[in-house]
Amino acid sequence: MKYRSVLFSAALGIFALAGASAQDTGYVKAHGKPGDAGVFINGQYAGPATRFTVPEKYPAPAGEIEVTFRDPRYEDFTTKITVRAKKTTKIKYSMKKLPEPKPPFGRFRLGGGEPESFISIAAGDTGAVYINDKFFGYVDELNNPGGGILLNPGTYDLHIVSPIFGDIRQKITIEANKVTVVPLVKKES
Repeated sequence: MKYRSVLFSAALGIFALAGASAQDTGYVKAHGKPGDAGVFINGQYAGPATRFTVPEKYPAPAGEIEVTFRDPRYEDFTTKITVRAKKTTKIKYSMKKLPEPKPPFGRFRLGGGEPESFISIAAGDTGAVYINDKFFGYVDELNNPGGGILLNPGTYDLHIVSPIFGDIRQKITIEANKVTVVPLVKKES
């Protein structure tokens, strides 16, 4: 009987801890320009601010946090906000445009292992894409024949952190007036 009481008390303690951590979480929702900027909460990538013009909502710890918006065409925008447990804190942001890069350019994009189509094989994958350790977008937006990123010719370090395709690190070489496609292969479950 005493053994059951100890187990019951331990189980209650675990549920109380789980409930306490859920109560310590609020949400962040942002709206601004550019709409597809990456949202970083306390330095960790959360996802794009909007998808298909709809603002995304991301969990955030309750209390004061730092939120940074990143887009390769703009200066980073950072703000501190206070998130209340179980509440959504809305942020309005506007980023300052950087000077236009000078040509020549090549185009980098992500591809799949099957014949090309305008339907993304990465539909819904908001995993981060970094080039030379700088945020450049997310997998789904860079994964179709008409999409991609214009880069000056050269060699770059590519890093993709994707829930569907895994952690990918490789060098890419961009040539002027050519498209460089990095194929994506789904990670094994």
